[in-house]
Amino acid sequence: MEGRPDPTARRAAAIAEAGSLEAALAAGTLAEIVAVPLAEAVILGLLRQDVRKYLAIFGHGNTALGEALRVYEKAGVTRTWQFRNEVAMAHAATQLSWQYGEVPAVLTSIGPGALQAFAASLVAASNGVGVYHLYGDETTGGEGYNMQQVPQARQGAFGALAATMGRSYTLHTPEALREALRQGNVTVRHPFKPGPYYLLLPINTQPRMVTVNLAALPVRSEIPPVACADDGAFAAAAVRIGAHDRIVIKAGGGTLHFAARLREFTERIGAAVVLSPGSTGVLPDDHPQNMHVGGSKGSISGNYAMEEATLLIAVGTRAVCQSDCSGIGYPRVSEVINLNGDLDDLTHYNRTLALAGDIGSSLDRLIAALADRPVPVSAGRRAWLDACALKKREWSGVKRDRIAATVPIDPAWQRPVMTQPQAIEAVASFAKRVGAVKLFDAGDVQANGFQIVEDDHPFETFTEAGASYMGYAVSGLMAAAIAERPAYTIAFTGDGSFMMNPQILLDAIEHGLRATIVIFDNRRMAAISGLQAAQYGVVFRTGDSVAVDYVRLASAFPGVLAIAGGETAESLLEALTAAYDHPGLAVIHVPVYGGGDEMGGMGAYGAWNVGNWVEDVEARYAQTVI
Repeated sequence: MEGRPDPTARRAAAIAEAGSLEAALAAGTLAEIVAVPLAEAVILGLLRQDVRKYLAIFGHGNTALGEALRVYEKAGVTRTWQFRNEVAMAHAATQLSWQYGEVPAVLTSIGPGALQAFAASLVAASNGVGVYHLYGDETTGGEGYNMQQVPQARQGAFGALAATMGRSYTLHTPEALREALRQGNVTVRHPFKPGPYYLLLPINTQPRMVTVNLAALPVRSEIPPVACADDGAFAAAAVRIGAHDRIVIKAGGGTLHFAARLREFTERIGAAVVLSPGSTGVLPDDHPQNMHVGGSKGSISGNYAMEEATLLIAVGTRAVCQSDCSGIGYPRVSEVINLNGDLDDLTHYNRTLALAGDIGSSLDRLIAALADRPVPVSAGRRAWLDACALKKREWSGVKRDRIAATVPIDPAWQRPVMTQPQAIEAVASFAKRVGAVKLFDAGDVQANGFQIVEDDHPFETFTEAGASYMGYAVSGLMAAAIAERPAYTIAFTGDGSFMMNPQILLDAIEHGLRATIVIFDNRRMAAISGLQAAQYGVVFRTGDSVAVDYVRLASAFPGVLAIAGGETAESLLEALTAAYDHPGLAVIHVPVYGGGDEMGGMGAYGAWNVGNWVEDVEARYAQTVI
């Protein structure tokens, strides 16, 4: 039977013929006031916000919405991609919005599926990425428990749960659609801190008819930057900058869209710049003032700049524990200038001169203020940059030594295999050569990765350091199969992270993905093994006794090119070249070292308030003034 009644198909056809909902309204081929099922009204409302792509897993909790999407896809108005795991699906949606700027809608049924998508939305919430999440929900009539609902006798249990992560709205009353979409619009398109928006759709309200004024539904937000209006604040910032020789700029993820202005500001004041894991490329890697990453893993140069500076200029950073060493990363800093739009992040440190508002505007105003009050290049400031340059050369030497190190015999593989730095450097160099985007998974691969990559521009690397969600990179690859202008992307993943979401092997073939996955297999949770060894001198339950044949596993999926990467950089390069030439998904398996030899990883250079380090870190934190 051919689905829905004719009015839905006619509305979809009118929009398709006109080219957009707005054009159909203007032409009069689509009435402004319509009586439609709520499920269709949601689709129409999201169209007004340029949301046309749905990543879906259908179940009994969203059949009405699925039927409406079938009709609209048939007309060519929307497109739906079927997935097989809600976590993987939510990750792909997050990457689509993060990397490509296309806000999609994640669509799940009620209960376990929604819980899985909700868990994965931690990535969007942590990294400030706008995504719609549409979940089926319990019926509103109170006739008894619905299968798979949160089993409590309370109203809106799942909506309350979702509201702990972001903003949620339950369409208990279909007529509230306008307000629900208004709140969603400002959440997913927030100018400086977007996030996931959870729209809960009760099973029984989805097919209910509702009268909607289509012209009154909110259109996509276009909010101009909001700037700090106090000229005195920038003059005061210039005074602070002039009072210090040892200045460090901590460039967080919020700086990625303002790289040119940050560079101009950096060079004008003679500051050392320390990156977060997610901001590599905001200054070119070889820029003399780029000290690389700093924090609990960090680098010799990045952590030196943090430890010795007396003025911190925090730009677009939210001071995550690993980024500022659980609050003790700046022991000599006595004053802070903070540029941020979010008031909580803006005021994280004491003794802060807060420059609230758009970061680009604040950088421009700071540069102008410094033109009026030029900062002299003092002997002290030259000495500071010279000292930082020495540490950067030391760090570069460590990287060279680790990459050139003699390959050790791995205790699990029982033979010499490449180390993580050696294998990651080989893949990262290949990615730079072919212009591929690098997408890093959580764990040891991620930690070594942000220490090794040498990006010259923002967005050459995406590393999900906000939530460190295992399996994110391989799942996020699917964004390239959905994006309007896909970029060739290489996922850097560990064996543990890959096994979290191997659905990519099926989804990639189903949806025509061209990309490469490199599995760095050390048969252990190396990041945690290393932490256990550093803290307690012994490793406990973080290794695997099962050697998985990943090449054979991936080969079971027709269309996937599965390759052994071998045990040398040369063999890995051959595999990468073959993968790049493949028209679909390629999987390269690389055994890597995971033992106790310090040459097997890039090392750690900071502090972290975990395990048996807690007493020391908290005692040092009590002595800090910022």
